[in-house]
Amino acid sequence: MNILKPKEKYFKELEVKQLRDVDKNIFEEDSIKYSSFENENDSGKYMSNFELEKCKMSHIVMQNATLEKMTFKEVKFENCDFSNTNFIQSAFLKCEFKACKLAGSNFSENRFYHVTFLETNANYLNLSLASMENVLFQDMEMRNCFFQETKIKNIYFEKVDLSKAQFFKTSLNGIDLSSSNIEKMAISIEDIRGATIEQFQAIDLLYLLGVKLK
Repeated sequence: MNILKPKEKYFKELEVKQLRDVDKNIFEEDSIKYSSFENENDSGKYMSNFELEKCKMSHIVMQNATLEKMTFKEVKFENCDFSNTNFIQSAFLKCEFKACKLAGSNFSENRFYHVTFLETNANYLNLSLASMENVLFQDMEMRNCFFQETKIKNIYFEKVDLSKAQFFKTSLNGIDLSSSNIEKMAISIEDIRGATIEQFQAIDLLYLLGVKLK
């Protein structure tokens, strides 16, 4: 596993700014670098065509927001709440989410390249039609999440609750699910073929064979 993360040296002595100032056109350019955003509540916010690079977002609440055509490069998200937020045609490059809330968020058709999700609540997360390469999900809640026609390469699940998750036309060939909960996961034989599971997890996939345990 070789997931690139934002370098810690970028987050020392960052200039503190406010996301709400983006709406006031205080920033002359369409990008912000080496900045920290802390303790803001911007629920319902709309942002578009903006880039954050080498930035940190901590304790930001942005529920039910819309972020369209955004680019996040080497951004660290800590204790942020993006529940039910709609990310449209956005890209995450070498980013990290830690102890965040992404429940019900829509990341469909987004691009993820070298992204780490740690200790985050992502139940009902929608990753349909997304493009994901070198992505780690660790110690996560991802119940009822959606992976439909998702392009994945080098994806890792470590201690993730994937119960009732839905995979449709998303191959898990070569993916190790042995440390995760796959109870009642909805998937086809074609998509699960080649995945690694523990013996006791096989019972959760027997429905694919149309058999019943007695």
